[in-house]
Amino acid sequence: QVHLVESGGGLVQTGGSLRLSCVGSGFSINPYAISWYRQAPGKEREWLGTITITGDESMYAPSVKERFRISRDNVRETVFLQMKILQPEDTAVYYCKAHDVPWGQGTQVIVSS
Repeated sequence: QVHLVESGGGLVQTGGSLRLSCVGSGFSINPYAISWYRQAPGKEREWLGTITITGDESMYAPSVKERFRISRDNVRETVFLQMKILQPEDTAVYYCKAHDVPWGQGTQVIVSS
């Protein structure tokens, strides 16, 4: 079954950076706009941003607009979420999403204070 695969999460100190990756398993993500979401413990899933199919436009939630950037490499069929100046409140499981494609397992990000 096709699904998305996120990677790149881990433990980082406050103020640090991480780059997450998203690829398709069993399909190419190139024909899809891709969104990133996160879900912190006890909270609802939160939309972070979306990148268009060509990668020439992206949009972000106000809460992360100044610190997160989404990019894509359609040769490598990968979408990235670059995060900087991470804070403990950024601790969550991060997911990428394409329309009509099932959610993946996500990748855990833990920001230590």
